[in-house]
Amino acid sequence: MAYVDRTLTCVDCGAEFVHSAEDQEFYAQKGFVSDPKRCPICRATRRSMRDSGEGGVRVGGNGGPKEYFAVVCSRCGNQAQVPFKPHMDRPVYCSDCFRAVHAQGA
Repeated sequence: MAYVDRTLTCVDCGAEFVHSAEDQEFYAQKGFVSDPKRCPICRATRRSMRDSGEGGVRVGGNGGPKEYFAVVCSRCGNQAQVPFKPHMDRPVYCSDCFRAVHAQGA
């Protein structure tokens, strides 16, 4: 198979990076079936965090702390914070109501 350089976008920082033909061939030899999701810098940062025991740290798309949004729970009316920007067309639940709704299969 002939590989060609491809430009991908990092899921962490949003920067474009090149997945070279040589890297694609290496990935194929190792049996990897998906493209890398992170640029080399973000991969190295993640690896160093994992190796230093900080693996549980979540970062947002800009490399900083994950952003949370204040919401009012659609079920109980309590204040809550969620790690995503809510859309007005879908209900948003506090963590307790979210568990209850999903336990009911809704």
